Amino acid sequence: MVYYGQTSCEQDTERYLDVVKYVFSSYKKEVPLVVNTMGWVKGEGLLLLIDIIRLLSPSHIVQMDVYDWKAMAPLTPEYVHLTPGLYTKGRQPARRQPLGTSSTESWKPSEAGEDTSTPEYKLLYVHPEFPRAGVAGEARVHSGILRDMSILGYLGQLQSPDVGAVLPLHSLVPYQVPFSAVALRVIHTDVAPTNIMYAVNASWVGLCRIPDEIRCQSDGPVLLTQTPVCDCLGFGIVRGVDMQKKLYHILTPVPPEKLRLVNCLLLGNIAVPNCILVGQQGVEGEIPYVTSDYNYSILGSGKLKKKKHFKRREYAFECDYT
Repeated sequence: MVYYGQTSCEQDTERYLDVVKYVFSSYKKEVPLVVNTMGWVKGEGLLLLIDIIRLLSPSHIVQMDVYDWKAMAPLTPEYVHLTPGLYTKGRQPARRQPLGTSSTESWKPSEAGEDTSTPEYKLLYVHPEFPRAGVAGEARVHSGILRDMSILGYLGQLQSPDVGAVLPLHSLVPYQVPFSAVALRVIHTDVAPTNIMYAVNASWVGLCRIPDEIRCQSDGPVLLTQTPVCDCLGFGIVRGVDMQKKLYHILTPVPPEKLRLVNCLLLGNIAVPNCILVGQQGVEGEIPYVTSDYNYSILGSGKLKKKKHFKRREYAFECDYT
C-alpha cells in the first residue's frame, strides 16, 4: 500500500503512475488481480488510463457504458494500440504496400526494444441498467461520504470494545515519537519549514517506511525535499506537537510491531472529518483544534465553501466512530 495523499491524481499524474508501478511490482501473479480504475476518463484521465492498460497488460477489460454519453470510445486492443497515452506513444497503423514493390522490401526491422504487437485482452462492454448510472456529480459526493465513513471506521479501532460513550480524541493516549525518529513530508503543497508544524498538527498522516536511514543533524524535524514512493503501513492523527521535548503525539490503531518499521510521516490533502473535531463529547469551554476567531486575510487561508448545486438528501449520516 502506498499513500498517494490526494483524492484526485490530476495535479500529479506522473507520481500517480509511479505509485501504480510500485504497487504492481509486488504482484506475484499467484492469484487473479482485479484493478478498479478511477472514474476520470475524460481528457488527460483517458490518456492516463491508456498508460495504465499498457503498463499492467490485463487479460480482460470491463468497460461500462452510460446512457447518452458517447465521449469515450470502446477500449478495444486496436484502439489502445494506436492511441497515444499521457506518457506513452501510440503505434502508427501499418501502411499498405505500394504497388510494384516486392514483399521483401516491406520487411524492415523495428527499432530496438520497441513493442509493435497489438495488446491481447478481451473487452467486455457492459451497459448498466441500474437507476441513475453515470449521473454527473453524484459519484464525487458519494465518494466523499464513503471516505469519511472509512476514516471513522478506521479510528473506531481506537475505542474501547466495551459498549459505552465514545471517547473524544483528547481523551485517548497517543504515542510519543521523537522528531529525529521519522522524516516528514507534505505531499500536496509547498509549506515553509517555519510553518510545517502548524500544517502537521491535528492532521491525518500516512505512517510510512522509506529504505533510507533517518539522519538528523539538528534537534528540529527531519524534512524530506521530495515525496517518496514507499510502503504505507497505516494511518494516524497527529494529536499534538511538543516543541520543547521535540515530540509528535500520534493516535493510531496500527499495532506496535508495525510501528517499529515506520520512519516517515506523509501529510496529504485528506482531511479529518469535521464531525470528529466539532462533535467531541465531554468538552468544556473551547473545542480543541477548532476556532472561529481566525484572520482569513492571511495568505493561503480561507473558509471552507459548501457546494450548493447538489440537492439535499432526505437522509443524513450521523458521525460516530464506534
